[in-house]
Amino acid sequence: MKSLELLNDLISINSIKINLNNPFTWASGWKSPIYFDNRISLSYPKIRREITNKLIDIIKNKYNDVEVIAGVATAGIPQGTLVSEGLDLPFAYVRSKPKSHGMKNLIEGKIEKGKKVILIEDLISTGGSSIKAVEAIRNNDCKVITVLSIFNYGFDISTKNFKNNNCIAESVFYYSDLLKVALTNKYISEQELVKLKFWRENPGKWK
Repeated sequence: MKSLELLNDLISINSIKINLNNPFTWASGWKSPIYFDNRISLSYPKIRREITNKLIDIIKNKYNDVEVIAGVATAGIPQGTLVSEGLDLPFAYVRSKPKSHGMKNLIEGKIEKGKKVILIEDLISTGGSSIKAVEAIRNNDCKVITVLSIFNYGFDISTKNFKNNNCIAESVFYYSDLLKVALTNKYISEQELVKLKFWRENPGKWK
């Protein structure tokens, strides 16, 4: 059974925020009672290191044939760098769009053709940015072994997107893990738990 203590740490430093009364607005326009900002965790060495170690453990246990670590810009870059350093592997990152000047690169860093790559994300919501990064790596004649994230909301649309693109996605923590930790540590009530479950099932209709 995996340890969920790190999730509690992330809530305690406000890296994960839960607010049902004043929900956050995502770029998609969805209203969300949950906001995950992995950048905050980077300022806490112990927590940052724990995240890195968990990502590395998954890779060592399941994907030890990986040859390159790549981060998805921008939030996947810091942990991707730390993971690649821990595994002594090459690192690159994938932009959301090609640079407008210079070499106009979409992929920054060197990924030789034919290499097996793991993409590091901070979180997966719809999976849209991850899929674009997967396509960029594949267009470079490389194989994406998996998209590995710290957190996954587990939306049906992301499951569908990864399946349609024949891509594996795996995360350290999932939405169900967060709800368990939040309830156990009394960040939320039983009534709020019901509302949070409903939101995950119907994020576009939630108010």
